[in-house]
Amino acid sequence: MKKIFSFCLLVLSLIIFAQKGITDTAQVVIPNRFNNAEPMQKPYVIMISTDGFRYDYAKKYNAENLLKFSNQGVQSKAMIPSYPSITFPNHWSLITGLYPSHHGLIDNFFYDYARKESYAMSKKDNAEDGSWYGGIPLWSLAERQNVISASLQWVGSASDADGMRPTYYYHYHEKFSPSEKVNKVVNWLKLPEDRRPHFISLYFPEVDGAGHRFGPDAKETESAVHLIDEAIGELVQKVNELGLKNVNFIFVSDHGMIKVDGGAPLEIPSILFDKNRFDYYNSQTLLRVYVKNPDEVKKVYKELKANKTDDYEVFLDKKLPKYLHFSTRDDKYNRIGQILLIPKAPKIFLEKGKKTSVGKHGYNPRIVPEMKSTFFAWGSDFKNNLVIREFENVNVYPLVAEILGLKIDEKIDGKLKKMKPILKNKN
Repeated sequence: MKKIFSFCLLVLSLIIFAQKGITDTAQVVIPNRFNNAEPMQKPYVIMISTDGFRYDYAKKYNAENLLKFSNQGVQSKAMIPSYPSITFPNHWSLITGLYPSHHGLIDNFFYDYARKESYAMSKKDNAEDGSWYGGIPLWSLAERQNVISASLQWVGSASDADGMRPTYYYHYHEKFSPSEKVNKVVNWLKLPEDRRPHFISLYFPEVDGAGHRFGPDAKETESAVHLIDEAIGELVQKVNELGLKNVNFIFVSDHGMIKVDGGAPLEIPSILFDKNRFDYYNSQTLLRVYVKNPDEVKKVYKELKANKTDDYEVFLDKKLPKYLHFSTRDDKYNRIGQILLIPKAPKIFLEKGKKTSVGKHGYNPRIVPEMKSTFFAWGSDFKNNLVIREFENVNVYPLVAEILGLKIDEKIDGKLKKMKPILKNKN
């Protein structure tokens, strides 16, 4: 009897283990959504993000397809990420037109004191819970105006943010190759007109992964750039073969990458180890401090500032430069903290015994140019052979809305006037 019971436990354990190891790669389709007559006549926008694709990577590594397409269309000298220059905050800024302090994703990991809950980008329950996400993502803006949308693993696209998911989407995983993703986008564009998405968002993680692991100057990072460049070439060719009218491609990234000084990291000030007085959140390129007793904030700030080294700065969050939009006046969800310790690149804060990656991001892109990201655009609505100066990434949102003829009713931080000059027949 004991042997039978043990065998049953073993079988049950194997079943549970197998279920945990299963990755959900199936497409999710929201039923009963259709383009009506007017949206079927709208242009198409395919918005592609390659995580960690630094502003100079295309030229640095001779990404032939991206250089060719951007030379034919519009290329910015660089795009300026929102602060901090981290993945989740910036993908959500690109897709909502809001700064991180205004949409709530102020980091990849943070604590919400009103909810008394932690958010972690790696937790599916967080990542797909739309109540964490402020703003109206582009797919929601489109769907509410009867324009079908699709997303292939853009940050937050599997969540119910604003109560509206894309009609077609996938849960996040890294099982699909870039070429497989290209084919899925092409298949969406082969759908009947009433079910065909006119806004598609697409995400590639490979360049960021290589940059973190090996650094921005490594052969592995160069190979990742070429891998994505080949996928973009394949995507454009296959889309062109469909013979669709008015197709536009927008290629962006969320941030850049720099090799950090992991061998001589900064020590976290010992005063912050008192959990009765403080919580601190360390992304290594930014350390945020929450002082539990508000009456102590100024005193603690003065102490931290008096004992700092030349390798980092200490700010009261309300004294942070206004152009970063990351201070008390901006903190809509009260998630940032009152004191910020900001390392000077390539320095990082690192807890004793912990390791870091070779490459990192998160620094102020106005001071550390390696943080700057990429913007290329080409297609039916974009001018040809145009190079533009740097601009903030929140301005991409109103650009896409303008191309698709979508009305923006809620206040955003992005400004259409900064982007209109790159569009044909737009004054």
